[in-house]
Amino acid sequence: MPGNPLTDPSWATDVTEQITTFVGAVRDKTTNNAIKVVRGVVFGLLGLILGLVAIALSLIILTRSLQSLLDIWLAWDKSVYLSYFVIGGILTLLGMFLMTKRHSDA
Repeated sequence: MPGNPLTDPSWATDVTEQITTFVGAVRDKTTNNAIKVVRGVVFGLLGLILGLVAIALSLIILTRSLQSLLDIWLAWDKSVYLSYFVIGGILTLLGMFLMTKRHSDA
């Protein structure tokens, strides 16, 4: 605790250090935690958006490459429809598999 400002020559330095220490402690407990939370939310949303874009682009590339592969043996119209059925069937089977792995609460 700082002493009397009239008799203590280091009174201003001591008070300044105490204020700085107090403000630093408050900042560590509030602002730093808030920054961590906001960073987590921002990076989480960014990862989610990029993941969804990657899934969409992967499905587009897979469908288009299957169409080109089937175009070797079939007409273009038939290869397009068949590629939709194949990709749709794969995604349906994947969805059915994931539904069996879910946990029912009831």
